[in-house]
Amino acid sequence: MPGSKVKFSAVLALLASLLGLLFSSNSTLDYAKHLDRRLHDVHCSFIPGAPATSEAEACRVAMYSPYSALFKEHYWGGVPISLFALGAFAFYAAFSVYLLVYGSRAPRRAWQFFGFVSLLPLLASLVMFTISVTKLGTVCKTCVGIYISSVLLAVAGALGALSSKTESASEPRIVVGPVLPLVWLISLAIVSLVPALVYAASAPDERPYITNCGELKVPKIKNDEFVKIATTRPLQPTLLFEDPLCPTCKAFHERLVGENIIEKLDVNLVLFPLDSECNWMLDSALHPGACIVSKAVLCGGNQARQVLEWAFEEQEYLTRAGKQGPDTLRAAIKQKWGDTMLKCVDDRKTDTRLNNHLHFASDNNIPVSTPQMYLGSRRVCDEDTDLGLRFTLGQLAPEVLK
Repeated sequence: MPGSKVKFSAVLALLASLLGLLFSSNSTLDYAKHLDRRLHDVHCSFIPGAPATSEAEACRVAMYSPYSALFKEHYWGGVPISLFALGAFAFYAAFSVYLLVYGSRAPRRAWQFFGFVSLLPLLASLVMFTISVTKLGTVCKTCVGIYISSVLLAVAGALGALSSKTESASEPRIVVGPVLPLVWLISLAIVSLVPALVYAASAPDERPYITNCGELKVPKIKNDEFVKIATTRPLQPTLLFEDPLCPTCKAFHERLVGENIIEKLDVNLVLFPLDSECNWMLDSALHPGACIVSKAVLCGGNQARQVLEWAFEEQEYLTRAGKQGPDTLRAAIKQKWGDTMLKCVDDRKTDTRLNNHLHFASDNNIPVSTPQMYLGSRRVCDEDTDLGLRFTLGQLAPEVLK
């Protein structure tokens, strides 16, 4: 049947575009919901239309990463890149309908144009997939949905462009001049930008909220025994409350390192293990073994940062070891850091020092949640340590972003 391959290509392109629209709209919706500064479930499934869920760690990692949005210093959370995908897939869907309606009569230039521009989402997907694997160490399922849509779109565009050259039309083809593809290209650019422009224009002003989360009541810990985290160019006095077995603390630390922020912070660390073995503020252990690992960080001395980052890197193993019992954790610490470290961990003076850290948290009414960040004596709101991190630092400590 004349034009059958062309029509199939147009149908495939339309389905791919609609699939891309669905996944990119889910991603954008997740981002926009968090503009109320609260925590929400997010979409994280290969299945189109699957409901949002709280079990979405990989998708949260992607959403909180520096690669999820542009202009993060100018807008709280930035302008999500999924908006550009949303606009682009809308254009591809409309153009697919045009090609489907005209079938084999569609201009060859239209298919040639579509075959070329259908590669653009695939190239963008390859870049984002590489970043996910090499920088984030995880792949967001919603993002994979967009990647699959991009592959299908590129296949449809290539098949249509090739078929339009070889298949004979049942009716005379429409002829267009060489200028029209340029108009289509400009239209693609405009349609891709419009959602982002609308989003930026309607984004709420978060500046009144970022300074309303309180201040330290007691500025000094007993015996002034903060843990000093070595950085290369300390500019902004910063106090961090962290649990070395807390996944959120690990993700937060990795964001500070990945965005080259931590090197410009003058960091004092307060250990706040969410483990009832030593933390009397808990009825049960959220992170079993965190007390022992926290004492290892306290014993690190000048190597405290290395010990903390080792705990983050080996967090999955140490978490499993913590559930097995203290002996397994002690063996892991001894293997990595030696007998001297283990003796320090078991020393009663270290117990007292960790207890001082917990009392300092209690005296300042620190929420039983980690991480907590203070710039000087001002508490950074929880929501401003993830999506709004760069915006908040740009307002309160712009020197650390330079």
